[in-house]
Amino acid sequence: MPNPILDKPLMHYGTRVLERLAPGAEQAAYKLIEVSPLTPHFGAVLGGVDLTQPINGALAEELRQALLEWKVIFFRGQTGFDAEHHLALSGIWGPPEPNPFFPKTGTVGLSRLAKDAKAAGNKNIWHSDHSFMVNPSLGAVLRAIEVPAAGGDTMWADMGAAYDNLPEDLKERIENLTAVHDWEASWGALMNDEQKAAFRANWPQVEHPVAVRHPRSGRRTLYVNEPFTRFIKGVSDQESRELLDILVLQARIPEFQIRFNWAPDSIAIWDNIAVQHYAVNDYFPARRVMERIAIAGVPLS
Repeated sequence: MPNPILDKPLMHYGTRVLERLAPGAEQAAYKLIEVSPLTPHFGAVLGGVDLTQPINGALAEELRQALLEWKVIFFRGQTGFDAEHHLALSGIWGPPEPNPFFPKTGTVGLSRLAKDAKAAGNKNIWHSDHSFMVNPSLGAVLRAIEVPAAGGDTMWADMGAAYDNLPEDLKERIENLTAVHDWEASWGALMNDEQKAAFRANWPQVEHPVAVRHPRSGRRTLYVNEPFTRFIKGVSDQESRELLDILVLQARIPEFQIRFNWAPDSIAIWDNIAVQHYAVNDYFPARRVMERIAIAGVPLS
């Protein structure tokens, strides 16, 4: 094998550590849902479920377990799924968490994201939803209303795998480090000073560990992202920049990723602590309409 031209931490030949489960966890047995993996360790399409019907306790527990195990789960052909069903489904994991920057609908916590020739998509950057909040979103439920004839996929990256594959010396460097997260560089880019000051009163900068322990599985997960992580505390500005330049690139490694091609009435649910996502903006000026509910979070440690 020739030496790489670029000697960067991102460069790697051969296999990677790709574990579906946290250390010591056992694979779940499912009786009510059919699981079709997208990759051996990450992402699965679930079948045998009509999400327009009431979700009983046994099914809810299998859905919770499937999300914990696969990190992103998908459903297709959910005809008739409406806002009431959307709230019931997301409620399996917790109450809705409105995004202060998203357009509102008549349903609390439900946002409609419509993109077309007049409003181009702007979510095409790897990110973790609401990391600028004290209690970042635990997850999200996203439904496709209208999709372009081609394009408009969404990608997800497994940040547990990203952490697992960091060099050991880098894991040691970030072991006890905390990063500052903020909305202003992204959502504030189109605001004037008065608007920013109004939002700042309710949304100050927050801090989260660079590597968190997942609140349910306990798995170590890399928790920095390009739009919201501003700097790492306790190190020099130069070291903060050097570390973030390495860490945010980990989401771009293909072995950590899955990609989903949307169709109307498709639904994706993702674990927002375990993954980052990227809305591929390759369909302009076609129309794409989605509805999303974020699930309220808990403090990260």
